[in-house]
Amino acid sequence: MTLEEGSRVKLAADLRLAGQVEPAESTMTSTEAVAGSLSLAAGSEGTVERAETLALEQSRQVREYLRLKSLLDDFGSHMPPGSRQQLEEQVAALEAHWIAHLQAEPRMRLRVRLDNGFILDEADATLFTPC
Repeated sequence: MTLEEGSRVKLAADLRLAGQVEPAESTMTSTEAVAGSLSLAAGSEGTVERAETLALEQSRQVREYLRLKSLLDDFGSHMPPGSRQQLEEQVAALEAHWIAHLQAEPRMRLRVRLDNGFILDEADATLFTPC
């Protein structure tokens, strides 16, 4: 799902926001935390003010696949047959991780101004559905 700035969205599930609460323009130096809780109902609608696509993190297997594939592509033709075959087997064993990485959808972070006036900033896009 790709959401853009200006898109209308609604909450896909009930949300409960809990934790430390402070004014947005806070200059509080006190160590006392104000605790609070807020619940937002599924179906609450709003407008996307900012949409940011996050880079996919590469797993250790994906990084190893890229390293070995590059080695094979660059130097495979100059390698002894046994070494080349071993490298090809290692690349083949990691290929499933690479394919899964390519098929993974990038995560998005949104700033949504709900119609009731609340703003959800740095919210995962999976919390919303298009209207």
